[in-house]
Amino acid sequence: MSNTQTSKKYQVMSIGIAADHGGFELKEFLIQKLREGGHEMVDYGDRKQDATDDYPEYVVPLAHAVADGDVALGVAICGSGVGATVAANKVPGVRACLIEDNFSAHQGVEDDDLNMICLGGQVVGHSLALELVQTFLTARFSGAERHRRRLAKVTELEMNSGVTCYGKDAGVPPWTEGEAMDAWRNEGDPN
Repeated sequence: MSNTQTSKKYQVMSIGIAADHGGFELKEFLIQKLREGGHEMVDYGDRKQDATDDYPEYVVPLAHAVADGDVALGVAICGSGVGATVAANKVPGVRACLIEDNFSAHQGVEDDDLNMICLGGQVVGHSLALELVQTFLTARFSGAERHRRRLAKVTELEMNSGVTCYGKDAGVPPWTEGEAMDAWRNEGDPN
């Protein structure tokens, strides 16, 4: 199935999905529903409920597949979603986030070009998880200059193993909380 083939609700694409025991049941539900929607689902495991498995075993191969373009986007699930997010973001080229609301599901793609959504299998119910994933899949990166500029800085961090000219190393003193609030009040929300 082509990544550009469309269905009535959203663009059909190849989606990678992975979960440990904490997200196994939700993963199985999402695979079924997304296949019904016409998506090609690539299951990176676990393929059975196993209380001794560990999320990096499944999330990291998925993250590499996303970064390498083997799948268009990824869905990673563990008990809380936090561990899956941490593991996925260790792979250069992956922009993963724990998502629990619709605004973040689309805004993360539109502004930050997220390519993986992470969910907590013991936190988010099945119907909400499906709604979040569908919102994530239909969102598109805005390509706005300010967002491209910020992503270039993130890419620079990845390429330089976290060493950067931002923050402490830049010689610019950090703002106090009061200075940051004054700047926000005077300039408005820069997002």
